[in-house]
Amino acid sequence: MFRKNEEACGEWSPENVELCAERQDTILDSAAQMLQNGGLLVYSTCTFAPQENEGTISRFLKRYPAFSIVKPGKPECFSPGRPDWIPEPAPGIEATMRLWPHKLKGEGHFLAVLRKEGTLSDISSLPIRKDGNRGASEKECGEFLTFASQSLKGWQGGNYLFFGEQLYLLPPGMPSLKGLKVLRPGLHLGTMKKNRFEPSHALALALKPDEVCLSAELVSGEENKDYGPAFAWLNGETFPLTGEKGWYLITVDGYSIGWGKLAGGIMKNHYPKGLRKNWR
Repeated sequence: MFRKNEEACGEWSPENVELCAERQDTILDSAAQMLQNGGLLVYSTCTFAPQENEGTISRFLKRYPAFSIVKPGKPECFSPGRPDWIPEPAPGIEATMRLWPHKLKGEGHFLAVLRKEGTLSDISSLPIRKDGNRGASEKECGEFLTFASQSLKGWQGGNYLFFGEQLYLLPPGMPSLKGLKVLRPGLHLGTMKKNRFEPSHALALALKPDEVCLSAELVSGEENKDYGPAFAWLNGETFPLTGEKGWYLITVDGYSIGWGKLAGGIMKNHYPKGLRKNWR
């Protein structure tokens, strides 16, 4: 954060690092209780501090011996965890990963993948309480179903739930949310507006080009030399295109980055304003 926010430099202190590490311990304690046997837990930070990285994982494994470190495939630009930077490192802590800004695009990050012993159960067979989530009817989801028939290939559907104007697709076997406050009850599909449906950014990121009827591929441009179409799109700009009007999944190198809507030969930009960045 130092490079992005000058105020962060003044807020840093050894005491604050220790407080953050204690907070991470508490978060992981809660995550451990919620995770099914056989499940995976991914722990990631945006700090260099060993106390919050290798130290946090080592303390966690000491408290929860049912967990073990998973060694995933590691890109060449990732570095192994550093047992020499902390006291009492957990066995295999080298299988965690560090990301350095001089080796890849980004800042300083840490990543660890943990597995809880046991066999993962089929959540679709779990019972749902009688006072469970009241799903939205097909009539209530009419605008979305119209969008799905026009824009998505082979949409399977499922159980839908409204939070105000926001429509979500519930995971199979979702238990009752009654009395609970949640950030999102499932995959955010989009917003139901007056006589129309506007798909969400989350839905775009969950889809692949072969799962939509219309898509447009952008060129990323050569790093530090060319301000390419993809960078222009991330900056909120539009581009001309000849084609069928409607919602398009915008992709770069085959990866989905958001929605665009073609009308009058112009691809209107629906990349979230809060994520836009001036690359010029």
